[in-house]
Amino acid sequence: MANSGIQLLGFFLSLIGIAGLIIGTILPQWKMSAYIGDNIITAVAMYQGLWMSCAFQSTGQLQCKIYDSILQLDSSLQATRALMIVGIIVSIAGLGVACMGMKCTTCAGSDKLRKSRIAMTGGIILLVGGLCAIVACSWFAHNVIRAFYNPYTPVNTKFEFGAAIFIAWGGSLLDVLGGAMLAASCPRKKLVSKYPSKAGSRSGPPSSTKEYV
Repeated sequence: MANSGIQLLGFFLSLIGIAGLIIGTILPQWKMSAYIGDNIITAVAMYQGLWMSCAFQSTGQLQCKIYDSILQLDSSLQATRALMIVGIIVSIAGLGVACMGMKCTTCAGSDKLRKSRIAMTGGIILLVGGLCAIVACSWFAHNVIRAFYNPYTPVNTKFEFGAAIFIAWGGSLLDVLGGAMLAASCPRKKLVSKYPSKAGSRSGPPSSTKEYV
């Protein structure tokens, strides 16, 4: 019963994590303009994401523009895109495999050991997908930090972390946690001794001799 509860908890954590990965990948607030220096302009806030850049004006108007060409983008941004997409696809595939091996489903028959191994395989796949997303977010964050502290970067073009990267980070961590729970839910196979028990070996065959008076 406890094993089934761990599987359900891991499944729902992974499901929430995948939803966070998808939302974080779509949102444009991966980095936002940093208000530093003497001349602080708050009339327009600039946001940049994986797919578009947006300008939010103080009047409440939001204008977004999708990147025109993939080849004109920075190589680190292209790699972040690819890792996030791979992480989402792998995580969805792992969630499907884990769903087939969970105890509360009847997809893989009634063999409990086989179903547990399928759930463990799905958990390992979820771990791989979550790690891909963590690498993508950390790489993007490293580039933002390096550009922020670069003395040759103009003050008005410096950016800091936006809300979307934190959503993607949280989703990837939930994905990894849920995958670890599913991967750790496989029961160990009971070892059967090859030798007979001592009690059985000591007891000999029943005596057929009769006693005569």
